[in-house]
This record gives sequence, structure tokens and C-alpha cells, in this order.
Amino acid sequence: MSFFRRYAQNIGALIGLAILAVVVFVALAAPILYPGSPWQGVAEPLLPPFEDPAYPLGTDLLGRDIAAGIAYGARVSLLIGIISTAVAVVIGVAIGALAGFYGGRVDDMLMRFTEFFQTIPAFAMAVVLVAIFSPNITSITLAIAVVSWPPVARLVRGEFLSLRSREFVQAAVVVGQTGPRIMATQILPNAISPIIVTASLMVATAILTESSLSFLGLGDRNMMSWGFMIGAARTMLREAWWLSVFPGLAILITVLAINLIGEGLNDAMNPHLRGRKG
Repeated sequence: MSFFRRYAQNIGALIGLAILAVVVFVALAAPILYPGSPWQGVAEPLLPPFEDPAYPLGTDLLGRDIAAGIAYGARVSLLIGIISTAVAVVIGVAIGALAGFYGGRVDDMLMRFTEFFQTIPAFAMAVVLVAIFSPNITSITLAIAVVSWPPVARLVRGEFLSLRSREFVQAAVVVGQTGPRIMATQILPNAISPIIVTASLMVATAILTESSLSFLGLGDRNMMSWGFMIGAARTMLREAWWLSVFPGLAILITVLAINLIGEGLNDAMNPHLRGRKG
């Protein structure tokens, strides 16, 4: 049974994929759907939702379109989520592969280094890093990547430890392949499934972290984000509930969709589940 057929058996995963496709479409089409700047006031301040068809989600304190802010915020959330996860996966795979393949002192040194990062609360470290390097999209992305790689490193280390003693790896050693080549061509392809599943879930965590940083005022001031919209409206929760509810729903729906996709990938790629279902 192909990967796509196994994935399609999970209805929740298909729903998550459809929702994420809509979010991605809105993010890509934001400049077309809302040609103006999301920071620009376009209507009467605090216009309730569904009152004016031109502004279905209402406006904020400065008359800015909430729908436009959510569309542009999707671009920021997805961009930071994907890039920070990619950077974290590269770092984690490199450290975990070296530790798991070579073992011994190399393993001890790299795992102590990994444990050092794990002893510090991830969000607290992200806040400190962003505050030190000034809040912008680059520092936020790098800060999230720095606090996200340790779980990937430990996962990859465990996979490499279990795979390095397999027959096909020993055969590669016998024929004279170098360590880096064995890691890249023999072991890593067989460990890629759990890495992909973990990476998909890390994107959701990165989006939540970015939203939290923006809520605290540590987001990029030049880019509209969901966390900033919630943070700016927290004092108006009773008077203008829609200012916080709609960005919050955007975060909830996007993170839920990504988690559903992650579960679907796990079902489709996990060999144990595959064996039970086959």
C-alpha cells in the first residue's frame, strides 16, 4: 500500500491537510486579497464583525481590517514556523548523527551539550535571545531554532544507535565507505520517517512560540502577526472581543491542522502501525 493511500485512511489528517492548504493559500494571496498595508486604517474604528460586508471580521482600535491582519499574520507564522524548524532539524540531525554513529567520547560530549540546552526552559531562552539581539524576524527565527533542536538530536541519536549495528551498515564498512558517507547514504534514509513526523509537529510549536513572543511585544514591529494582534487587544477583551478571538482562532486552527497532519504522517510512516494495519 502506497504512502498516500495509508495517509488517506486517516480522515483527521486529510481534514488537517485541507485546513493547512487554505491557510497557505490565504498567506500567499494576502497581497492580492488585501493590496494595502495591514497597518493602515481603512474604516471606522472598532467596527463589529459581520456589520460591514467589506470588513467581515470588523476593525480594531485604529480602524485596521482584522481580516487583512490575519491574512498577513499567516505569512509571518508559516514563514517563521517552517524556517526555524528547518534550521533546528539540520542542527539536531547533525549533532544526533555524530553522537549516535561514533559513540564514546563524541557521544558523551555532544549529549552533555544537548542536555545543557534542555535544562533551560525553552521559552525563557527564546525570550532572552530575542531581547538581546532586538526583535526582528531573523532573530525570532534563529531563537526558536536554537531552543527547538535538542529533541531532534536525541531522536536521531537513538535511531543511529539502533541502526549502526545493522547488517547493511556493517557491509558498507567492509567495502570501505567513509563514516560521513555511511551516515548520509545508509543510516539517515532509514531514520528519516520519525524525523519528518517530529519536524511537522515542531512547526506547530514554533508558531505558538512566535505568537507568544509577539504577544509579549517581542515580535517584528514591521510585520503583522497573530500574537501581536492578540497582545494589542488584550485590554479590550470585553469591549471588542473580536480583536482577540479571531487571531486566536487562526492560531488554534493552524496548530490543530498541523498536529493532525503530523498524526497522519506518523500513521503512514510508522512501520509498526503499518504492519498492524496491513
